[in-house]
Amino acid sequence: MGIDPLGVVFAALADPTRRDLVTRLAAGDATVGELAEPYDMSVQAVSKHLKVLERAGVVTKTADAQRRTVHLEAEVFDLMDRWIERYRRQAERRHQRLDAVLAELAPDDEPQADPTDDERGAT
Repeated sequence: MGIDPLGVVFAALADPTRRDLVTRLAAGDATVGELAEPYDMSVQAVSKHLKVLERAGVVTKTADAQRRTVHLEAEVFDLMDRWIERYRRQAERRHQRLDAVLAELAPDDEPQADPTDDERGAT
């Protein structure tokens, strides 16, 4: 069995620090140093998280002279979105079928209480 690209992406995003890095990169490209600033961990630790994201195809690194920029790859999210959408549509169809069955089982008219019943019982 070959490598499951979607599985690799979901595994990479299972870590909360990596999800936070993705959230921050969604706002714009950044250097590893800029990404490491808010964390209570070393630049090397953040770099390891970025390597996991890079192997999964979630981010790429580019070198501009002395600056190494990290860039979020939107194509990976298109893959995830298509996978999620397929199962969302299946679940929606299943719920629609259930709603149709329940509508058939429900009585058309709920019996209404006769207001004279209360008057008869009160005397």
